[in-house]
Amino acid sequence: MPKLHIYPPWRTSPPLHIGTAGWSYKDWVGPFYSQTQSKDYDWSAYGKFNHQKQTGMPSADWLKFYSQYFNCVEVNSTYYAYTSLSTVRGWVRKTENVEDFLFTVKLHKDFTHLRKFNNQSIKIVQDNLDILAKAERLGGILIQFPYSFSFNNSTAEYVQNLNKTFKQYTQFVEMRHSSWNNKTAHEFFKSLNVTFCTIDQPQTCPPIKIICGRRVGQSIPFEPIVTNDKAYIRFHGRNVDAWKKSIANFGKEQSYEQASERYKYLYSPGELIEISQKIKEVYDKMKEVYVIMNNHPQGDAVANAFELMHMLSEQAKINVPETILTRFPRLKEIVEK
Repeated sequence: MPKLHIYPPWRTSPPLHIGTAGWSYKDWVGPFYSQTQSKDYDWSAYGKFNHQKQTGMPSADWLKFYSQYFNCVEVNSTYYAYTSLSTVRGWVRKTENVEDFLFTVKLHKDFTHLRKFNNQSIKIVQDNLDILAKAERLGGILIQFPYSFSFNNSTAEYVQNLNKTFKQYTQFVEMRHSSWNNKTAHEFFKSLNVTFCTIDQPQTCPPIKIICGRRVGQSIPFEPIVTNDKAYIRFHGRNVDAWKKSIANFGKEQSYEQASERYKYLYSPGELIEISQKIKEVYDKMKEVYVIMNNHPQGDAVANAFELMHMLSEQAKINVPETILTRFPRLKEIVEK
């Protein structure tokens, strides 16, 4: 089978990788995946909290379908559970007929939130990453720290040690505590040659709040920071009310729908124009740019990813499935005829 080319030639310098955080969501059936395509899905494998469990996939595989439209995806399931080697090999196999498709892999919470891990944990992660790297499918590793992880000598040392542990891989580090948003911290990232992730999310957190006995810091505003030759930009939506409720429910048991509510947000065309302009400000300084939409409920991430693809490609027309046009009719303006 000939390999598919998702993007036209102008995207190659520097490479622009646009995709979503995950691809396996039940509520994408209809907005993105067709009902027919998903009829054989084994929903018993759909985890209550691990909402991207990559088992029980339908015969017309969702990842194969996804990879026909996007050139990267961020794997979030690896944050919740250690992934089997066979599963990772399956990702490679399902994307083998698409050129230049990349996975970015979110590091397990043992390394970032719990900060308790051992050599076996490291080996599992490295073995998975090595499978993707060998197949030339690895974009890098996303290392996301919690709001409570503030900038000081101890946390900087922890980041430095973690950087050494995974030194053979490209690293994108997401900080959520505003204390990291300063020149000293940025210079520290430059010294490690690590990408400081740019994030867009509601600016609702107070400077200091105690939640479940943990100090939570103010959010970092959406402003691209250049610390090396790569940019990694994540979008969590701007659902202020749901975000506040999520903070209040921190540490409580929640269903998938409850936990996902804070990401339920469709960016408006005006917001996307503003966002695309900020991305363009740093685009020419980069060798690679990743744009990841995490506003996943009801397929909003897919729609906004297509729109940003259009805006960042000099208004080029985009190839999209018919399903997305039914759910998001405003996309008809950017579609190939």
